[in-house]
Amino acid sequence: MEYDPTRPKWEQIAELIRKRIETGEYPPNHLISEVRMEQEFDVARGTARKVTAALRAEGLIVTTPGMGSFVAAKPPTA
Repeated sequence: MEYDPTRPKWEQIAELIRKRIETGEYPPNHLISEVRMEQEFDVARGTARKVTAALRAEGLIVTTPGMGSFVAAKPPTA
């Protein structure tokens, strides 16, 4: 992924994952793994955590302690 140097990486990754959720590439209950995010986008754990926190705040994902973060069953409509 080519990053725009004028924007934080976490915002750009969140935007991409948001699009994947909207298009159905990531269907409801799909695991959003911070470890996989670190590997795919070559970022630190803190960056991956910012992404999941932002998507959780938008209601796109739900985090269950001890299990992980998953795409919400019914993503909110814009």
